[in-house]
Amino acid sequence: DADRKDVRALAAERRDVEARVRAGTATPPELSGATFTVADLSAHGIRDFVPVVPLGQAGVLAVGAVEERPVVRAGAVVPGVTLRLTLACDHRILHGAEAAGFLRRVRELLEQPLALALPGA
Repeated sequence: DADRKDVRALAAERRDVEARVRAGTATPPELSGATFTVADLSAHGIRDFVPVVPLGQAGVLAVGAVEERPVVRAGAVVPGVTLRLTLACDHRILHGAEAAGFLRRVRELLEQPLALALPGA
């Protein structure tokens, strides 16, 4: 039902589930039935990694550490912030071109987060 929730509701629900997992009070039904996983190793300083798609899921997005690095903007090398994302998917469920479109949209939203607040974003 994530497609029917706004960003604030999703963030609140994620924090709630994460707290229950850490406390050991999450129930198996709460932790099952997912179709997609986000695997985040950024807190461990990992820049990138190849995730394994959990059984029965369509895909998993690996999130690496945010790093300050030189980037090119308008033809000039300037200081910038980078983040590596790696998408693995079960091609029986999700075609590679669709996966690329999803990853492109994630990139767009990370680069322009205000778009999340706009209607039809």
